[in-house]
Amino acid sequence: MNQAIRNTWIVALAMFALLFGSLTVVQFFEAENLNANPWNSRTIYKDFDKNRGAILVDGDPIAESVPSDDEFAYQRVYNEPELYAPITGFYSLVYGSTQMESAMNAQLSGSGDEFFYEQIVQMFSGGQVEGASVELTLDAELQQLAWDLMPEGVKGSIVVMEPDTGNILAMVSKPSFDPNEVAGHNTEKVTENMAGLEEVPGLSPFINAANESLLAPGSVFKLVVAAAALESGKYDADSELENPPTLKLPGTNVELPNYVNGGCAARTTADFSFALEQSCNTPFAQIAMDLGEDAIAEQTAKFGYGESYQIPTHVTASRFPTGMSDDLLAQSAIGQYDVRVTPLQVAMTSAAIANDGVLMKPNLVRTVRAPDLRVMDSPKPEELQRSLSADNAKLIQDWMVNVVDRGIGGRAAIPGVEVAGKTGTAELMAGEEGNNSWFTGFAPADDPQAVVSVVFEDVDVATGSSLASSSAKQLLEAVLNK
Repeated sequence: MNQAIRNTWIVALAMFALLFGSLTVVQFFEAENLNANPWNSRTIYKDFDKNRGAILVDGDPIAESVPSDDEFAYQRVYNEPELYAPITGFYSLVYGSTQMESAMNAQLSGSGDEFFYEQIVQMFSGGQVEGASVELTLDAELQQLAWDLMPEGVKGSIVVMEPDTGNILAMVSKPSFDPNEVAGHNTEKVTENMAGLEEVPGLSPFINAANESLLAPGSVFKLVVAAAALESGKYDADSELENPPTLKLPGTNVELPNYVNGGCAARTTADFSFALEQSCNTPFAQIAMDLGEDAIAEQTAKFGYGESYQIPTHVTASRFPTGMSDDLLAQSAIGQYDVRVTPLQVAMTSAAIANDGVLMKPNLVRTVRAPDLRVMDSPKPEELQRSLSADNAKLIQDWMVNVVDRGIGGRAAIPGVEVAGKTGTAELMAGEEGNNSWFTGFAPADDPQAVVSVVFEDVDVATGSSLASSSAKQLLEAVLNK
């Protein structure tokens, strides 16, 4: 009998210890992670009664909390909603928080460690901690211009950034949506609205296409191959490249054609400048096979491929395929096969070239201010790595100027200003119509003030190339005229 009682006590104590340990883990060690989880509805319900900080552009709120007349103290409101929705994201009772609302939640809600003093005061006073405001690096005029340059009904993205700081001046994607539709307090209506948004072709209200969608880059990827060739030491500005009209891909019966809409057919051999000016395919395919997959992969990594950044919103890692046969490597060299990039990654590549070979981390936050206006954070420019030598960067800068001055990027030319650029046309998957049309570049070439990356998806070649290059021109002009 005593043994039975003793065993019962042992089991009871063990269960108590297990329960106590579990509570300790949940309440102490995991509390911060659980509170930060965007799907934690209990935290969201509590935070809806807080005066959440505003998200600002040029001092004006694009997201703010206003007094509410229902069971919650405040309602989150988005101003100029479609223009900024992919960046602000939404703050929703039903769907949690996304994009900047999620990435900067600790600051916007006043729950971060930097609010420790205010939280102590709240415990004794019974008051509420107000959230901080977050000022973005975006330029309102450039953002509006980028939006206006994208026709309705066309899917695509535009990124404008400073190459020497990484600050993003404009970031626009279409189609967009109205975050107010999913930020309301009527959960039934919010669910109905989300169902409608998810039926819009080409739209995902949960992602920012400019830094999360992965697309075939087409010929803008030739900038990476050119950098790899120069960095290898096997090629220089005087290298003569074979430029046949077609190239039989090893181990196949497939012939890779040269780009037919440029002037590639004028020469059977070409230097780098001509090959980039006319966007010739066969020279770059041969360079890639000569250098090998590892050399190209190493160069992509130097430009930021394979890395997921927080800017502070999430950036999907761009990718260069591995384990390829030579025929697939040749196709990858012109931005086809399974090469996939974000529009932001294309801007980063041009930015590193413009910045004499140094890659800066992209950034969307200019200043975080407490309710009393004191500066809580002001991110400084952050160097990620050197992508290529300054001398090689200068060579590619010059070749990109030639693309605009005497090559197929002429629509981006600005009178009296040297514009550096590169076009790209990526064929879509088999069975799909249209192409992805790209332009990336910077100006002035000798003192770059801004880098642009423009992509229009699933369009015909003529429409896409006209839209991409001319849009880049107008954005660069707007920066230079400020």
